[in-house]
Amino acid sequence: MASSAPQGSIDPLTGKDPAKALTAVASGFFENVKRNKQSFFQFAAMTGILLLSFRSVSQKYRIHDLEEDTAVLKKESDSLTERMSRIKSDLLHQASIDSSGVFASRLRLLFGDETK
Repeated sequence: MASSAPQGSIDPLTGKDPAKALTAVASGFFENVKRNKQSFFQFAAMTGILLLSFRSVSQKYRIHDLEEDTAVLKKESDSLTERMSRIKSDLLHQASIDSSGVFASRLRLLFGDETK
C-alpha cells in the first residue's frame, strides 16, 4: 500500500520537507564533529571506557555468584558421597548378619567389593 503523503511533501507542523530536515541535521552533526574532533574522540573513548567498566563489574559479581554456587555444590556432593557410603556399609552389615551369605555376596558383586 502506498503512503498517503506524496514524496517531496511538506510537513504541516514545521513547514519543511522531512527528508531535507533530516539531511540538514545529519550534515550539521558531522560539521560539528569535524570542528570539535578532539572533544568528540574524547567523548567516544570515555563512553567506551565507561561501558567496559560496567561490563567488568557485572562479570565480577557473576564470578562471585558462581564461586558461591560451586562451594554449595561441593558441600552437597560431599554430603551425598558420605550418605552413600553410610548406606553401603549399613547394607553390607545387614547382609553379613544373614547366615547363608547369598545376600552379602550379591551386594559385594553390585558394589564391586572383592573383600569378604
